[in-house]
Amino acid sequence: MSLSDFEKRWSGGPTVREKIKEVFKKKEPVKQRLVMANYKIRSLISRLEVFVERLRDRDRTLFERVVDSLTQGDEVRATMYANEIAEIRKLVKQLTITQVALEQVALRIETVLVTGDVLSGLIPVAGVIKELRNILRGVMPEMSLELQEIEEGLRDVVISTGEALGTPIGDIYASPEARKILEEAKIVAEQRMKEKFPELPVVTSVKEKTTAPATGTA
Repeated sequence: MSLSDFEKRWSGGPTVREKIKEVFKKKEPVKQRLVMANYKIRSLISRLEVFVERLRDRDRTLFERVVDSLTQGDEVRATMYANEIAEIRKLVKQLTITQVALEQVALRIETVLVTGDVLSGLIPVAGVIKELRNILRGVMPEMSLELQEIEEGLRDVVISTGEALGTPIGDIYASPEARKILEEAKIVAEQRMKEKFPELPVVTSVKEKTTAPATGTA
């Protein structure tokens, strides 16, 4: 037991652990809100997986057309197909980063549900979801709005928990841990792209575009 907790017990006040338990026992339990948020996040991950797989099928079809066009000596047509592949892969990379980061968010929420450590567990999550919402705004607006609802709900949980514990929250979006989660998601996404998408044959004016990193993901 910490000195602070000991003093509060001695004076008859609640300990930090007891305050956290009290937060979880409110009429609209924090636990229920986190379970619902996690359900929505898992649903988004599944939908992203389906959408990415459709894009991957389209990529395969176009890849075959690039090879066929090069075989026939039609480099103009091959370039056209390869340019479309470049756009598809840029989109897939953005969606894969989002998917991987959401997987990390879901795991953190599940850990919070077990440990009850709302503040340290959820503060980085809010920053991650805000970044992902910005990534998806111009790509999948509907999903971006769903993430906004989840973000607002988790932010309310963090703020209300901080108030119940008497802990100043500050800027919940300034967490360096959120940036770390996103950077790790980018690394995993790069690896998945290498595993699932074959390298394009060299086509004039296309090679550089298809290998350049996606922009607007930070």
